[in-house]
Amino acid sequence: MGVKGFVEGGIASIVAGCSTHPLDLIKVRMQLQGETNAPNPAVQTLRPALAFQTTSPGRIHVPPPPAARVGPIAVGIRIVQQDGAVALFSGVSATILRQTLYSTTRMGLYDILKQKWTDPGTGKMPLVRKIGAGLFAGGVGAAVGNPADVAMVRMQADGRLPAAQRRNYRSVVDAISQMTKNEGITSLWRGSSLTVNRAMLVTASQLASYDQIKETILDKGLMKDGLGTHVTSSFAAGFVAAVASNPVDVIKTRVMNMKVEPGKAPPYSGAVDCAMKTIRAEGPMALYKGFIPTISRQGPFTVVLFVTLEQVRKLLKDF
Repeated sequence: MGVKGFVEGGIASIVAGCSTHPLDLIKVRMQLQGETNAPNPAVQTLRPALAFQTTSPGRIHVPPPPAARVGPIAVGIRIVQQDGAVALFSGVSATILRQTLYSTTRMGLYDILKQKWTDPGTGKMPLVRKIGAGLFAGGVGAAVGNPADVAMVRMQADGRLPAAQRRNYRSVVDAISQMTKNEGITSLWRGSSLTVNRAMLVTASQLASYDQIKETILDKGLMKDGLGTHVTSSFAAGFVAAVASNPVDVIKTRVMNMKVEPGKAPPYSGAVDCAMKTIRAEGPMALYKGFIPTISRQGPFTVVLFVTLEQVRKLLKDF
C-alpha cells in the first residue's frame, strides 16, 4: 500500500515536471534579474536608502541605474534567440532526478499519512492534519532531493552568464560530480534550509488545498468527481502554493546559484543575509520576482500533477 503511493506520485511528478520545465527555467532566470546590481559586500557596506553620503568632499557617488526588467515572454524569446529552442529544456535531466527524489518522497509520505490520519467514521481528514502531513512530507522530500535541486538551478541559470563564466555542466551527474570535486560535498546541500522551508510550504499548501477544495466541491454537489473537478481543484491549489512559496523560492534560487570563489567571501552568508541584501538593493517586491512565471508554471504543473495522479490511480487500482 505504501509503495504504491510512491510509484503513483513519482510517475505523476515526473510527467508534470518535464512538461512544465521551460516555464520553470524562465522563472529562475527572472528571479535572478537585478542580482548583479546588488552591492558587493567586499567593496562597500550596505546602508539604509535615506542614509547621508559619507564620501569625501567633492566626490559624488552615483549608483548605477537598475537594469530594465523584462517579462516572461521576453525572457523566453531571448533564450530561444541566443541558444535555440532546445535551451528551454536546459537542466531537464536534473528536473527528472529532482522529481524522482523529492516529489516521489513527498507524495508517497503524504499518501501514507493521509491513510493513517483519515477519520475511519467519516472517511475524511481534517484540514489541520492535511497541513501537518504536507509539512512533514515536504520537509523530508526536500532533504532527500536537495542535490538535484541545486544542480537544476545552476543548469537553468547557466545560460544567462557570459560564455567565459558558464559552468557548462553536461548533465545532472556531471553537475553533482563537479560540485563535489570543486566545492566539497556540502555544496550539494547549499540552501537546504530554504529548500526544506519552501517544500514544506508548497506541499502543505498544494496537497492540503487540493484535497480540501476537491472535498468541498464534491460535498456541495457543485461538480461530479471527474476531470473538471480535478482541474479546478488543482489550479486553485497551484495558486495557493505559488503565493505561499515565491519569496522563499527567490532567496533559494539566489543562494543556490551564487558562485563561491576560493579565498573570497561568498556573496551571501546565508538565507537571511540574502533576503536582506535583496530587499535593500531591489526593494521588498523583489521577493515576488518571477511570480507571473511562477503561477504560470505552478498552475499547469499542479493541474498536470493531479490529473495524471488521478489517472495513474485508476490504472493501478487493482494492484
